[in-house]
Amino acid sequence: MANILIVDDEEKIRHILSIMLKLKGHSVKEAQDGKAALELIEKEPFDIIISDLKMPEIDGFELLKRVKSMEIPIPVIVITAYATIESAVEAMKKGAVDYIAKPFEEEKILLSIEKALGVSRLLKENIDLKNKLKRLSKRGEMVCVSKAMQRVMDMALKVAQKRDTTVLITGESGTGKEVLARFIHENSPRKQARFVAVNCAAITDTLVESTLFGHEKGAFTGADRSKQGVFEYASGGTLFLDEIGDLPLEAQAKLLRALQEKQIQRVGGNETIKVDVRVICATNQDLEKLVEKGEFRQDLFFRINVFPIHIPPLRERKEAIIPLAEYFIRKFIDSDSFDQLLTQGAKRILQSHSWPGNIRELSNTLERAVILAGVPPITSEHLSFLRTKEGPPSSVHEFKLPETGINLIELEKDLIRQALELTGNNQSAAARLLGLTRSKFRTRVKQLEEQN
Repeated sequence: MANILIVDDEEKIRHILSIMLKLKGHSVKEAQDGKAALELIEKEPFDIIISDLKMPEIDGFELLKRVKSMEIPIPVIVITAYATIESAVEAMKKGAVDYIAKPFEEEKILLSIEKALGVSRLLKENIDLKNKLKRLSKRGEMVCVSKAMQRVMDMALKVAQKRDTTVLITGESGTGKEVLARFIHENSPRKQARFVAVNCAAITDTLVESTLFGHEKGAFTGADRSKQGVFEYASGGTLFLDEIGDLPLEAQAKLLRALQEKQIQRVGGNETIKVDVRVICATNQDLEKLVEKGEFRQDLFFRINVFPIHIPPLRERKEAIIPLAEYFIRKFIDSDSFDQLLTQGAKRILQSHSWPGNIRELSNTLERAVILAGVPPITSEHLSFLRTKEGPPSSVHEFKLPETGINLIELEKDLIRQALELTGNNQSAAARLLGLTRSKFRTRVKQLEEQN
């Protein structure tokens, strides 16, 4: 049943509707005009509003406008004795879910309420979904298990509160530099404005300045109209310049001026344009070495290195690999109903891999494994392509017999046990690991068992 607010300056109409709805089990509150309705809305949540249009103080159209601007809009059913096509169109444009002329039929009102309840549920579900996505986007794919990443996120939260501070994020490719930049934006005073990301390495030298600062019509061949650059487009929000180390020297000089003066000039233009934007830069290169080589301006380096944050590679935070892997598995299967996501063998493979592509490689690996597995758990067999890519841990030819000798049977048993553990007791996969056919593997297992 619904909590319904009736808004009408005619007490008789409010009384009739109230009795009708209460008999159907609904909870009902009444307001004599839009002003009184808004006061009630501030005090308690309503599922539906039934409102007249012509009322003193605040009329139905203004009430519709204010309700629509709320964080969780409430479905509004309009009832009026002055029904016209024009007022009906305007009411629907302002967000009304239905428009009913007075005098109304009970059945029509009840059907309209049923429809509005469906809208109310959808609105709430959409808000819940947006909040969930917002929470995920804030942390992105940065599962803060390691102390190193917790420090990174703490630093990011602190600098996020500063509206204008320039940030330089460093780290290898695939460590999540853009995710961290978005996290800073989403937790900053600029979060309601745009986050604009630009990969400096992907822009041709001839278009760098136009991309950053825009151009006027006729500035160069093909410039058939004026165009904003990303500085203007991101004004009020955050501009993320990825791979800043690849920016040409000439463009670096103009970027420095834009950062210092907070104003730009379009290519081919004379007008100075003020921009209000926070700049976050990122690179996988050592900018100080580029400065020494004369490939990156020292003054620009000092200007963007106001608040440096370094993201460590995945191989330096091994404790994060399994939690991240489980996060990705749940993301790709879109379910929390599985208790076991990875076998011990699969975990061992993930932990032993060097992850040169960092989190991006881990994400791609788990997406592929989920497709191969269908449903969890992911076993070592589903990750066999990792072993193929990296090769065996050591070559058979590199093995050296210790002077004290070995027990060959016990060594063989141990290898079989490890192969089975790695593959989640899948004999076919274990046989492949040991270079045997499945039948030969089973035969050897049986022989070793008989020797006990």
